[in-house]
Amino acid sequence: MKVILLEDVKALGKKGDLVDVNDGYARNCLLKKKLGIEATNKNINDLKLQKAHQDKVAAEQLQEAKDLAAKIAEQSVSLQMKLGEGGKAFGTISTKEIAAAVKDQLGYDLDKKKFSLDIPIKGIGNFTTKIKLHQKVTAELKVVVSEKK
Repeated sequence: MKVILLEDVKALGKKGDLVDVNDGYARNCLLKKKLGIEATNKNINDLKLQKAHQDKVAAEQLQEAKDLAAKIAEQSVSLQMKLGEGGKAFGTISTKEIAAAVKDQLGYDLDKKKFSLDIPIKGIGNFTTKIKLHQKVTAELKVVVSEKK
């Protein structure tokens, strides 16, 4: 019997897969527990339409992420840091502070967990941070740190 899986089933397949299983296993396990549905022509067509829609949405999200990455690469964010005697910094600038500055200065509401710093920002100067906008898209943002007076 051919069955379309509605959930991931270990050692059988992933959600949306069309699998061929024994009639008893299909009736007593997969269909009864609502892990799959019988593969009729209508159900197969519905599955194809769902996959096409998901592919279209994924392509749109990827394009939006690429556009946002291009906009972010052209801009920069400025932050201020308090310095002590001899130009020593008090603490570091975190991704939380950078995310807040991006929201205030550029208007993009990005999650602080999407930011990554290669080296911690412990002084004044120009730095670059990476922002993961999508699985396949990473943007670079310029961060300018100056002395707080």
